[in-house]
Amino acid sequence: MQKKSSIQRCHSGDQFRHFILMSCIVSLLAISTAALAAAEKEVRDSTFYHDTKHGWFWYEDPPPEPEEQKNSPKQLNKPPRRIPSLDNYTIDDLWNMYPDDFQELLNVLQKKAVQTPTEQNIMEYLTMQDIARRKALAYTNATMYVTQKYSELFNVSHVYPTAGPGITARVRMQQQEISQTISRAATNHALLFFTSPGCKFCEQQARILSYFVNKYGWQIKPVDISTNKEAMARFNITITPTLLLIKKGQANSMTVTTGVIALTELERKLYRAIRTLQGNTREDTFLMYDFQKGSPLDPTSILNKGKQPWIKTK
Repeated sequence: MQKKSSIQRCHSGDQFRHFILMSCIVSLLAISTAALAAAEKEVRDSTFYHDTKHGWFWYEDPPPEPEEQKNSPKQLNKPPRRIPSLDNYTIDDLWNMYPDDFQELLNVLQKKAVQTPTEQNIMEYLTMQDIARRKALAYTNATMYVTQKYSELFNVSHVYPTAGPGITARVRMQQQEISQTISRAATNHALLFFTSPGCKFCEQQARILSYFVNKYGWQIKPVDISTNKEAMARFNITITPTLLLIKKGQANSMTVTTGVIALTELERKLYRAIRTLQGNTREDTFLMYDFQKGSPLDPTSILNKGKQPWIKTK
């Protein structure tokens, strides 16, 4: 009985050791698998981060192309550039050639002469240059002929002379028209003079305006924007000094000037503002004087003549 019992205990011990051994093997396999997975994840994460950074922040030249691609048949078999020659043209051909085509040929012949500066190539290029100079001279001569023959259409010297006596007469006519327009408008126009406390520019402009009032007898109303916010907002005043023209019985107004301005410039700008409020001028004739109406300095006068200047009348 004892022997049998001893044999049973021995079997039981072997089974226990076998179980322990199998458990250790399973545990080692699990640990190895986990370690391998962790290592793969680390490598994968490291590669992702490295590649991402490489793509976002590194600036490198692209990898060199394979030698076969560089020396592809398409590149090797590229047809040579065709260089023109003047042997295919006559002087009449070049003289009557369309300007764009002439310019293109001139540029090619210049490059040809620079690339291969032979006597023939340089002679061809200088010939093209000489023809271009002569064409420009012919155009200038023809233009002077037409402007002199039809001076009433294209010559502005009779309303805007450049000679000394003519300039004196033109300035006198402009000043006379300005003075008359401002004087007539004194009865139904006025100036709003926007100022602000401590504005030294306003003080200087006020002295200039005193001369203006003595000359034309205009009404000028000072407006302090620090105390009259309503007027400031109504006329959108942001800078002082500002002069604003208003007309009696009319809601429209027009800025004459902002900042300090001399008397002669004030008269010129006020003249234009008056004519605008009166409807005597528009944007496209803003700088024109009355004595220039119907002349080449009147932009839209050509629209009212009802004829085509390039068609000769019999």
